[in-house]
Amino acid sequence: MAEVLVFHHGHGLTAGMRGFAEQLRRAGHTVHTPDLYEGKIFDSLDEGAAYAESAGFDTIIARGVTAAEGLPAELVYVGFSLGVLPAQKLAQTRPGAKGALLLEACVLVPEFGAGWPHDVPVQIHGMDADPFFAREGDVDAARAVVETAADAELFLYPGDGHLFTDVSLPSYDEQAAMQVKRRVLGFLDRVE
Repeated sequence: MAEVLVFHHGHGLTAGMRGFAEQLRRAGHTVHTPDLYEGKIFDSLDEGAAYAESAGFDTIIARGVTAAEGLPAELVYVGFSLGVLPAQKLAQTRPGAKGALLLEACVLVPEFGAGWPHDVPVQIHGMDADPFFAREGDVDAARAVVETAADAELFLYPGDGHLFTDVSLPSYDEQAAMQVKRRVLGFLDRVE
């Protein structure tokens, strides 16, 4: 089974994020869920984004990197939206990464290094009309990863929801979230 490090989105470590991690645990994986917000959970994404901006995105990334310290190098990094920042950085820069799952965000590969590591498989998931993922350049960054990585998949789901995989948020889309879960579990079984 895989060992997984899951980074939450801009609302914080919500019940939905904890539930996602628990689903992976029930499938037999070892899952770590660090809290990048130091216990804070925000009702609105705007409030969570304001907190992340005030803390500084470099600080949020550094908290993610610190969370990986002391864990085995052979991790699968999972990031949801804001959590993609530390997940992608670690997948690209920390030797031994087993894979990356980037949900609802992706940054340009040069942000964290010269290229996507040849031996690190990646799956990227997002909605095709999500104003953050589809209209702010993330989907273009995702397509660039897919074009250059040896083992990469991009899955686009119909809809305009952001954070559609978090059952505790109004933007939850059950059908799309179930597809994501199935694909994520398949990915983890393949890379373990």
